[in-house]
Amino acid sequence: MIRACTVSELPEGEALRLPGPVPVSVFHAEGAYYALDDTCSHQDASLADGWIEGCYVECPLHAARFDLRTGAPDCLPAKNAVRTYPVVITDGVIYVDTEARREVA
Repeated sequence: MIRACTVSELPEGEALRLPGPVPVSVFHAEGAYYALDDTCSHQDASLADGWIEGCYVECPLHAARFDLRTGAPDCLPAKNAVRTYPVVITDGVIYVDTEARREVA
């Protein structure tokens, strides 16, 4: 598991990008924490730089929206989902389980 940050460091409505071979974004939305592949499936843009509305993030490049719970795109131009990852909170620290990533359908 990868340590992302403490819960106090990621306020509601914010996101954090975790660099790596496959960058991952962690989002705090609707009182829960979600983790997705950081790169939009339509074009190379960081979803952590996008806008969070409810349980969706809008890509900052072409406004494709992804469901934070499933990684599924909500509208064009994105047609492919992004992978999601389990988030674990232990002693006030947010971890992302990148080994247990959920493959996109």
